[in-house]
Amino acid sequence: MGGAQVRKLPPAGTIEMAPSILSADFSRLADHIAEVADQVRILHLDVMDGHFVPNITIGPVVIKWLRRHFDLFFDTHLMISDPGKYAPEFIQAGSDGITFHPEAVSEAPAMIRRLRELGVSVGVSIKPKTPVESLAAIIGDVDMVLLMTVEPGFGGQSFLPESPARCAKIKNLLRSDQRLEVDGGINTETAPIIVQAGADTLVAGHSIFGRADPAAAVKAIHEAALGAEKNIRIIDTDFHRFSNDL
Repeated sequence: MGGAQVRKLPPAGTIEMAPSILSADFSRLADHIAEVADQVRILHLDVMDGHFVPNITIGPVVIKWLRRHFDLFFDTHLMISDPGKYAPEFIQAGSDGITFHPEAVSEAPAMIRRLRELGVSVGVSIKPKTPVESLAAIIGDVDMVLLMTVEPGFGGQSFLPESPARCAKIKNLLRSDQRLEVDGGINTETAPIIVQAGADTLVAGHSIFGRADPAAAVKAIHEAALGAEKNIRIIDTDFHRFSNDL
């Protein structure tokens, strides 16, 4: 149902950066994305409806025009109250993966089946206050789980201190072929910690597009994450001090 080519998530086993356009300069959106496009394989698209979360962002028309310029995997995160109604429009516009919130649907298994029928990668996401255990019945049927490491709705928030423990719980429920994505407060200091907890797909907005050199920011966060992957160790630190403002 999507474009001429439906792109797949990178195979599990790699650390991937997924820049979020939520923090990009929308007056020159394509140019801003182009600054990082040759360094990443995933572009994260936050869709908010002002109801499920307290903000309104983009619709399918933005994705349609971006698709004409970029061959990246479009990772579309539907933070909306009726994802089943609108998912086909986003797929038609060029989304390659749809991540929805089980909190927003009455029958998550049915939603997963519907997305499979539409031919895209399927992800589920949970808010910080939603128990990890709520994923147990559906986690085996998705390609990726997205853990929100801030309250969804706005960019530039601080990394929540309970996130590494929650990430580790989810990782223990996943197969080796499933990805674990995190979104919120990800920067050079938090990336190593969350990767050690099991994350392999890092969404970052403000810490990339809020910098003078977005390409250098992507490289720095990625290198920090790769260092953590290669040198798993216990870090004794105060998670409360981490923020996208660092």
